[in-house]
Amino acid sequence: MATNTQPDDEIDDSSAPLIEHLAELRTRIIWSLLAFVVMMVLCYTVWQPIYNFLTQPICAALDARGQDCQLQIIKLQEGFFTAINISFFGGFALAFPIIGYQMWRFVAPGLYRKEKSAFLPFLIASPVMFAIGAAFAYYVILPMAYDFFLGFQQGPVAATPDEMTEMRDVAGIFFQGSMQEYLNLTLKFLLAFGLSFQLPVLLTLMGKAGLVSADGLGSVRRYAVVAILVLAAVATPPDVISQVVLFVVVYGLYEVSIQLVRRIEKRREADLKAQGLWVEDEE
Repeated sequence: MATNTQPDDEIDDSSAPLIEHLAELRTRIIWSLLAFVVMMVLCYTVWQPIYNFLTQPICAALDARGQDCQLQIIKLQEGFFTAINISFFGGFALAFPIIGYQMWRFVAPGLYRKEKSAFLPFLIASPVMFAIGAAFAYYVILPMAYDFFLGFQQGPVAATPDEMTEMRDVAGIFFQGSMQEYLNLTLKFLLAFGLSFQLPVLLTLMGKAGLVSADGLGSVRRYAVVAILVLAAVATPPDVISQVVLFVVVYGLYEVSIQLVRRIEKRREADLKAQGLWVEDEE
C-alpha cells in the first residue's frame, strides 16, 4: 500500500506562486513597521527617563571632579530632535524581537527542518549578544572614555586648591556639552560594541554553513589580532586602558568563535560517520 509520507529533510510547505510570496512579504513588512511605530511612540512618551539613564556615565565622571552635570541645548530644535533620536533607536530595539519574528515567519517555510533547527538559535543569540555588548560599553567603556575626555579641562573647577594658585593667569577650559552631541557619541559607543559582540554569532553561523573552518580561523589569527587592534584604536579614545580592555574582550570572542566552529565540525563529522558518509582525507 502506498503511503503519503514526507521525509524529515523535505521542505514543509509546497512552493507558492510569486504573487503569494510578495503578498506574504508585504504582510510581514506591515506588521514590522506597525510594531516599530508603536514602540517608537512609546519611547517618545518616556524619552526623558531614557536620556537621564544614558547621561549617568558623564554625570558620574563630572561628579568625581566636583562639577555639576549640565548639558546645553545649542540649537533651538535640538531638544526635539534628541527626543526623536531616542525614540527611533529605542523603538527599533524594542520592536526588534517582533521584526525578527516576522522575518523568521517569512523565510521559515522555505527551509528544511534541519535548517530551521540550525538557524533559530542564531536568531535568538544575535540580540542577546548585542545587548551584552551594549551593556559592556555602558558600564565599563563609557566611564573610562568620559573620564579621559574630561581630563583635558583646566581651571578652578577642574583643579585642586594648590593648582588654583598656579593657574590664576591660565584660561579656563570647562566641559559644556551639547545635548545632542552627547547622545550621538554615546549611541556610537553602544552600537560599536553591540556589533563587535556579534563576532561569535557571525563566525559560528559561517562555520555552520561551511564557509569557514576552525583551522582556517586559527591560521589567520595573526591578521585577526592586527584587525582587532585597529578596531580598539578606532572605537575607543586614545586611552591605553580602554583600548586594552576592548582588545582583550574582542580577541577572547574570536577565540571562543574558533572553539564553537570546531565543536560544530566535530558534530558534523560524527553525524556523517554515523551515516557512513565520512571520508578520511588522504595524507
